[in-house]
Parts: sequence; C-alpha cells; structure tokens
Amino acid sequence: MLVTTESLARDLSRERPPRVSLRRRLRRNLRGYVFVLPWIISLLVFTAYPMLASFYFSMTDYSVLKPPVWTGLQNFKVMFTQDPLYWKSAYNSAYYTLLSVPLQLVIALVLAMMLNRKARGIGIYRTIYYLPSLMPVVAGTLLWMLLLNPRDGLINEALSFVGLPKLGWLQSSAWSKPALVLMALWGSGWLMLIFLAALKDVPESLHEAAMIDGANSWQRFWAVTLPLLTPSIFFNLIMSIIGSFQVFAQALIAGGTGNSSGPLNSLLMYMVQLYRYAFLYFEM
Repeated sequence: MLVTTESLARDLSRERPPRVSLRRRLRRNLRGYVFVLPWIISLLVFTAYPMLASFYFSMTDYSVLKPPVWTGLQNFKVMFTQDPLYWKSAYNSAYYTLLSVPLQLVIALVLAMMLNRKARGIGIYRTIYYLPSLMPVVAGTLLWMLLLNPRDGLINEALSFVGLPKLGWLQSSAWSKPALVLMALWGSGWLMLIFLAALKDVPESLHEAAMIDGANSWQRFWAVTLPLLTPSIFFNLIMSIIGSFQVFAQALIAGGTGNSSGPLNSLLMYMVQLYRYAFLYFEM
C-alpha cells in the first residue's frame, strides 16, 4: 500500500500536540513563579547587586566620605605594581589553599569511610567528629590560640613530653600558616558529612560483585567506591577552595588587628588585606 505525502502530513499534524500560547503557559506556571520569587529577589539584592557594585567601585576612587570618582584601571595598576603587601597576601592565601584543601579532603574521606560502618554507637562517633565544625569561628580560634601557646600550650607540652622541640606556632613566621591549616582541619566535619551521605548511595551489590571477582578492600575502594564519589569529591573540592580563599576571622584574630598580621605578615590573607583597605584605610 502506497502512502501519499498528503496522508503522511495529515497524520503528523494529528500527532503534533496543540500549541499553547505564552499567556496560558505563564498562567499555568504562575504558582511556581510565586514560590521562587523570594529566592530570585534575594539573589538579585544580596548577590548580583553587590557583585556589580563591587566591580564598579573597583574602577573608582571611593573613600566612603566622598562620592566615587572614575579612575578606570588605575586601582589595579597600583595594586599589582605599587602594593608589596598584595603579593604577600596572595602568596599566603595560595599557600593556605594548597596545603589545607587536599588535607581536608583526605581526612574527611578517611573519617567518612571509618564511620560508614554498622556498629554499636556509630551515631555517637559521627556526632563527635561533626560537632567541631559547628563551633563559632571566634571561639574556635581563641581555643586554638590557647592550645598553640609557645610557652605553656597543650600541644607544645605534648611535643615536649615525647622528646620533640617546642614550636613557635602562631608566633613564628615559618609555623603560623601550618597552625592556621591545623585549625581548618579541625573543622572538616561538614566535608565528612557530605562524603558519608555519598557513601550511603554506593550500591552494596557492586561491592559484592567485586568480592566475588576476588577484589580486595583497596581494589574495591579504588574501582568501585572512589569513581562513585566523584560528584561529592568535586563539590567538596570547589567549596573548600572557595572557603580557603575567603578565610578571614581566623587570620585576623590569630594575627592581630595592628599594622602587621602575624610575624612578618605571615598571616596576612587576601581577605584580611581587603578588610584593612576598606575599614582601616577607608579606600573602597
């Protein structure tokens, strides 16, 4: 039987769904738009507008007390060529990021693997490891400053007890940034929680199939668990990098609020430098 072009076009026109007007689509989705409207408004007011305003003010000479004057790229030229503390703060932030982010991810993943077991009281251990990440930054930093006191701090006393020399920690230009990294490692509980949730989604049947094939524990982790954790690893990596470049309160409290942030400005992070220019020098 032959199918003519007219009959084929007629059949296709019957199968094609009727077109919905734009007004009808808007009316049908109105309830959804109403629900997302508060989020959109907050995004525009608290995220988009500050970003655009910051970009505009970076192109001006603005000291809060007088109207901004357009200067173009002059601020960036001064920052890159005439401000030696900019490169110091950039180096300190990069050092902190490169050291803290990998250690945080590894420690959080190891803790999540250890706590992803069926054992009595496992919920208590999960809570204990997660609680430090809930402590306020100021309180946690002050606590660590007591622990890292070069003279009578608990950590130096422990080092002396095992025969190791005491370290200067926050009062040493060589050990101040590792001390700050140590504070960050203490609060890795939120990364552990994300890894733990991802481990719960790994199908047990894949591990059983790998065991039947003769794979040991390391091979099952490398070939089964780790590939399935890639999305959570990527998420934790991005969030950790962002958080490490935004570290502020710890460095400000541990380094002091004077003209020098720690010994030889070793705790002068990029955000601390921004804070100084904005609220100490009033150079927005």
